[in-house]
Amino acid sequence: MAGARAMAFVALCALAAFPVAVTGAQVDPLYSSKQVLDWSSQANIKLQNFSLTEEDGLQLLVRPEEVTHRKLRERTRIKKKIEPVQQDDEALVKLENAGIERSKAVDSAVLGKYSIWRRENENEKADSKVRLMRDQMIMARIYSVLAKSRDKLDLHQDLLSRLKESQRSLGEATADAELPKSASERVKVMGQLLAKARDQLYDCKAITQRLRAMLQSADEQVRSLKKQSTFLSQLAAKTIPNGIHCLSMRLTIDYYLLSPEKRKFPKSENLENPDLYHYALFSDNVLAASVVVNSTIMNAKEPEKHVFHLVTDKLNFGAMNMWFLLNPPGDATIHVENVDDFKWLNSSYCPVLKQLESVAMKEYYFKADRPKTLSAGSSNLKYRNPKYLSMLNHLRFYLPQVYPKLNKILFLDDDINFDPNACGWAYGMNMFDLEEWKKKDITGIYHKWQNMNENRLLWKLGTLPPGLLTFYKLTHPLDKSWHVLGLGYNPSIERSEIDNAAVIHYNGNMKPWLEIAMSKYRPYWTKYINYEHTYVRGCKISQ
Repeated sequence: MAGARAMAFVALCALAAFPVAVTGAQVDPLYSSKQVLDWSSQANIKLQNFSLTEEDGLQLLVRPEEVTHRKLRERTRIKKKIEPVQQDDEALVKLENAGIERSKAVDSAVLGKYSIWRRENENEKADSKVRLMRDQMIMARIYSVLAKSRDKLDLHQDLLSRLKESQRSLGEATADAELPKSASERVKVMGQLLAKARDQLYDCKAITQRLRAMLQSADEQVRSLKKQSTFLSQLAAKTIPNGIHCLSMRLTIDYYLLSPEKRKFPKSENLENPDLYHYALFSDNVLAASVVVNSTIMNAKEPEKHVFHLVTDKLNFGAMNMWFLLNPPGDATIHVENVDDFKWLNSSYCPVLKQLESVAMKEYYFKADRPKTLSAGSSNLKYRNPKYLSMLNHLRFYLPQVYPKLNKILFLDDDINFDPNACGWAYGMNMFDLEEWKKKDITGIYHKWQNMNENRLLWKLGTLPPGLLTFYKLTHPLDKSWHVLGLGYNPSIERSEIDNAAVIHYNGNMKPWLEIAMSKYRPYWTKYINYEHTYVRGCKISQ
């Protein structure tokens, strides 16, 4: 924010000295007689307002026509110099205005409370004391550097001392009402000291240079903080909340205490019935999977015709089974499988598994370029997200092999909610024609692209890039309302879009089961969780 304020001061510097909150008239050095004398002594400055100079005396000896021509040439020369400057100024104004317009769309909740472009700041008197203190602190830093460079050490120490006092008074305040009572006195004392510093140190060129340096420094800090923020959000996105981890552990223990005959789901005859509505859901998150199933069933007209095929990993297999044994989806059918039981899914058949077994891939994902700082690790952490290495993420390319007797299936990610009253090409909610899949050999196309990407030159990670390549020109669009994306990263989705959507998708890092979730979207997800459930309450999972 110091950078944003600094930009404003660059423009002000050439017009007037910095305003300070003190009483009494101050002589502005920009208009003082001493300054004019200093200027007149410079060789490249010509005073145009004096009535007679040596040059004028010489001009009296030549013909009037020559004088007129000479003046015209001089005016033309000056005009040619001025026009580019005016054009540059006009271009700069246009750029500034465009920047202001773009900044209006910035969400102040993301950037912080203090922003000079926020609507409430259109009133210049609003929180004027906070603004003044911030401005004073900027100028105090500049004058302290100038004082030290000119051996005015007493003034330098005074400025540093007052700067610390102002920092303590301002603290985290963003409004005048949040300032302590002593703030007014601090403003007055700092204003008097800045007036003294201005009289002794004022140098427009030096101040402009310092402001530009501060702006550049602030810009670098913002970039560094963005990288750190990206790193931390990715770290938060790949971690499992304690409550969900607790839930999975308790369910797993209780599942393996059951006798084998009690571990079976009813209606197994529906699993291969092509006349029913089949859903594929691949997840290692019990709570997220339960929301997808619950939101679908609660909005279904004929729940008995819906069949859910869940696939999870070995670690969560017991928990996923136990949850749906305790909480069956009404009249719907459900079945849980372990991806490790698919013996056909091995490295001799699947390029991804073969690549993951290679020494080069292990080095790339787990050992190479370990970051030493938060910002340095922001670009590498996502490559070590377990979801990108899990076959659950790549299993979507093998739907006909997983469900050989079905002719179509609706694929759902575990971060979506289903609503029947409401596709674009994006994973999360896709209806696949498995007969056409087999005819086009979609899995074979996927294998071809994975083999071509063995050295990760086409894409680094994930399933979206190979998905876009594999299904290129093989998809049909549905109306946007079928699948509304962005609830895991976009704070600007209209409520009407969400309310009219068939499926809402929390794609992005801010998943609804994480603390970093956007609170405005979380209720659409939490309404499908029974927080009074014994296991949920026991693991202290709350809204």
